[in-house]
Amino acid sequence: MSGPSRHYVLAAGGTGGHLIPAFALAVELERRGHHVALITDDRGSRLPGKPHFLVSHVLPAGRIGKNPLHWPKGIGAILEGKRMALRLFDSFKPSAVIGFGGYPAFPALWAATSAGIPSVIHEQNAVLGRVNRFLAGRVDAIATSYREVDRLAAKHVHKAHLVGNPVRAEVLALREQPFPVFTQDGLLRVLVTGGSQGAGVLSQVVPDGLAMLPPALRNRLQVTQQCRPEDIEAVRQRYAGHEIPAELGTYFEDMASRLADSHLFIGRAGASTVAELTAVGRPAILVPLPIATDDHQAANTREVAALGGARMIRQDRFTPVELAKQIQAIAMNPETLATAAHAAWNCGYPNAVTDLADLVEGFGGAPLMDVIRVADAAEAEAATAQQGAPA
Repeated sequence: MSGPSRHYVLAAGGTGGHLIPAFALAVELERRGHHVALITDDRGSRLPGKPHFLVSHVLPAGRIGKNPLHWPKGIGAILEGKRMALRLFDSFKPSAVIGFGGYPAFPALWAATSAGIPSVIHEQNAVLGRVNRFLAGRVDAIATSYREVDRLAAKHVHKAHLVGNPVRAEVLALREQPFPVFTQDGLLRVLVTGGSQGAGVLSQVVPDGLAMLPPALRNRLQVTQQCRPEDIEAVRQRYAGHEIPAELGTYFEDMASRLADSHLFIGRAGASTVAELTAVGRPAILVPLPIATDDHQAANTREVAALGGARMIRQDRFTPVELAKQIQAIAMNPETLATAAHAAWNCGYPNAVTDLADLVEGFGGAPLMDVIRVADAAEAEAATAQQGAPA
């Protein structure tokens, strides 16, 4: 326990991208002896992986979309969510409220700033999300996951603290394990996932792209691919036709162990995906979701691609030919693949959850803890590069 026991409220949208870091912070704060509550929506209250001690409070959260006819309903839901949050705060007495983005987080953060309760927002992506942009001027601190964050106004940069994006404990535990041995004649294990929106294009392109690899590489493939239920049989037939061994599934419970065994990842560039790849140190070919708000998935690839840990292919250029070309560039030579793995590892933020917890603990008690500030990112990057990856 790091000090006096305090109460904290976490508020997050109902997707894994928002809730995975919230769950990680909840575990760390509880480990330090604090009491934690969660505000989310119906989806979030049912998401697998929620810590057993974390009590969920489902609050109304409306959206203010483009259609003015829907505004009254959305505003009404937001106001009701704010009123309910204030009642919760009155009984729970939080030292701070921490938001992780998404519309369900907005009423809670609005209530906190209105009531004078210290507030922090965490941005998982390399583009400040809409809810976090709206709140940036009102909150006390902005925790970021990337050195460069688009849509973060210059007048709010002084509030920014670079902490990284917390990942699941079972994934972070893999960081000190060596990159799987990959030799000139050994297996090349490829992991392919895309999520509910992204798996379709991967199912169409990846099998044919792998089939275009030179025989010396294609004959050593071992593929694990997550598919949508409606695609899985067609994908199975494609791999069988190409005589490429592939294990397919709609969901893999042991994704961390599969990531540990893989040499190369192919998939989308969501915040949690990039955070896990860099935490573990796995080379990747990333295909940003083209309809992602503010093109944030493409921005998420910027740092790791620039340092050589990943290659980014826009979806309109994601063809079997282009995929085969990029795989050859990164995986034909064992040394090239190992170098890419090292580069990805150097982009990771293994202390993300503890740095975020230190920042949060700075409210309602001790002075603001020493966390990595955006202004000091260059010094932090140099120190990380000197540490090197595990052999």
